[in-house]
Amino acid sequence: MLRPMLGHVAETIRVSDMIEITDARANEEVVLCDLSNKAAVEALVAGCDGVLHLGGRSLEDTWEVIRTSNIDAMVNLYEAARNTGKPRILYASSNHTIGFYPQTARLDARSPTRPDGFYGVSKVFGEALASMYHDKFGIETACLRIGSCKPEPENHRMLSTWLSPGDFVRLVERVFTVETLGCPIIYGASANDAGWWENSSVDYLGWHPQDNSEVFRAKLDAAMKHPGSDDPMVRFQGGTFAADRIHED
Repeated sequence: MLRPMLGHVAETIRVSDMIEITDARANEEVVLCDLSNKAAVEALVAGCDGVLHLGGRSLEDTWEVIRTSNIDAMVNLYEAARNTGKPRILYASSNHTIGFYPQTARLDARSPTRPDGFYGVSKVFGEALASMYHDKFGIETACLRIGSCKPEPENHRMLSTWLSPGDFVRLVERVFTVETLGCPIIYGASANDAGWWENSSVDYLGWHPQDNSEVFRAKLDAAMKHPGSDDPMVRFQGGTFAADRIHED
């Protein structure tokens, strides 16, 4: 979804996945890589000025899958960055780091984490790892707690969590051009009237979301009913991830 919108951010963009990519654009360099392979990750990162890290398991899963994709892979990434020039990183964290907060809570970067599953726990780990590599080795990272990056909201919860693709790209532009980044926590949401998250601590980035989910409310109201008051989709910021269950094979 984002690749066609990111071609301008660098002279060369190294695109990576575990499966073959056959539609590389003129300024894209394709490198296949399994992020659990330490040597392969170091080769992938070598020569990069910046890393937009969106890889990993993005849904709840068994601990074995989460650990390999989101824990071991993160250590490999940061060791590769430390060994190959310390590129700036935008790390795709998640709203599931704080998913057990009620939807009535207003959160900022200082709010303690409340992960809603193994996936959320792995993203808390990633944020902690980024903080340590910043303090110890000087690697700058934007820890972006992505809400719901979709072309448009798909349910009523997403009226609060929606991050438009355009606002995501505008943030990428700022993260990789601002003089000093540090290691901030950023809530990844557009300028939604129904939003739960506050980003004043990163005003220095100059990121100004331009889109608002409210324009989709009437469409959602017409398409679906509101969940009941006891449904996780209206109780918890993490939605169904906060349901009382653990993934089973």
